[in-house]
Amino acid sequence: MDARLSYYTNPVGAKVAKYVNSAGKAVTDSSLPAATQELVKIRASQINGCGACLDMHTKDAAAAGETALRLNLIGAWREATVFTEAERAALALTEAGTRLADGAGVADDVWAEAARHYDEEQLTALVCLIGVINVYNRLNVLTRQPAGDYQPGQWG
Repeated sequence: MDARLSYYTNPVGAKVAKYVNSAGKAVTDSSLPAATQELVKIRASQINGCGACLDMHTKDAAAAGETALRLNLIGAWREATVFTEAERAALALTEAGTRLADGAGVADDVWAEAARHYDEEQLTALVCLIGVINVYNRLNVLTRQPAGDYQPGQWG
């Protein structure tokens, strides 16, 4: 599969990518645990069908020490016993924030559970991460970015 366009060779796309990447860096540098960040990126990417992001984030997570068992169970996290309560709260918020078009919004109990596990900085980072990964997913799906060739750490 060939991409429909490249963000990085188009002046507008490159500028947008620069700012989205800067937003992502702010989250990466926050106190939200790195493992949680990868789980969130993977779950949103599963929901959105973004192969490029799934390729990147599963490989980066594995390279950072995430287990194959946990990576394989992200899509079934509600039934899996391998995630902490905090991770489960982050995954629930990710699903709610990614599936906005379903009309349910983010239920108060989902928000409260996330707020119970994360301090204000972490919760802010989590919300911003959900927004940022959804932007990446939409850009990649719209332009049919291919998956499979990503090397861990390739994009920084």
